[in-house]
Amino acid sequence: MEKVALVTGAGRGIGAATARELAARGYHVIVNYRRDGAAVKAVVDAIEGAGGTAEPVRADVREPRQVEDLIAACRRLDVLVCNANIQPPFAPLATMTWEDFAGKVTGELAAVFHVSKLALALMRERRQGRIVYVSSVAADLVRPGGLAHASAKAALEAFARQVAGEAGPYGITVNIVAPGAVRTDASAGLRTPELEAALGRRSVLGRMVDPEDVAAVIATIADGGFHAVTGTRVTVDAGHGILVDV
Repeated sequence: MEKVALVTGAGRGIGAATARELAARGYHVIVNYRRDGAAVKAVVDAIEGAGGTAEPVRADVREPRQVEDLIAACRRLDVLVCNANIQPPFAPLATMTWEDFAGKVTGELAAVFHVSKLALALMRERRQGRIVYVSSVAADLVRPGGLAHASAKAALEAFARQVAGEAGPYGITVNIVAPGAVRTDASAGLRTPELEAALGRRSVLGRMVDPEDVAAVIATIADGGFHAVTGTRVTVDAGHGILVDV
């Protein structure tokens, strides 16, 4: 029987790369998106052009009714990758509004809460499944303007660990992948040649991370290679975090 994977926020960047990687591993991929239909069509076309199968499903995963329709489109579900990201406001506490802060944190959690709840119901019936949450090393970092983003990602990781505890008895593994700085369209406006060079110097591998690097890790976890690992966070930062300034 065909294996099915759902990737949220899969129109570009890490989500798109993950959809392509899972399709290459034999999954039929539900490619979720919220707005950019043209970008998702390009992802689906690339998958089908390479001999895989995929279908785009539009849904705002923060909205329960839309998530119901999204999960209904899956029929069965072997893998869920929660990648949809809520754009964070970057500001210090002194100037940030509660509305902006709460919007990021609650949006981030809503984007995993509803889809996780319904996906788990499908997986529990078959007593198997893999869930991967895409977080960020930002959850551990203190940097200017990072208050909302770091808080939201830390909350996401706490949520994921709790889900791992509930899902484990049913044979379902739940893990977290935390990328460092990734070369994506979303980060293009923030990247400069100087910044990329600096990030390369701070990396054991001497470079930034690409979406495909992260996708390969996600797919390896999702494809059963980590069948005895759950509740764990895997960092993908090209070795940036193990270097210290001297």
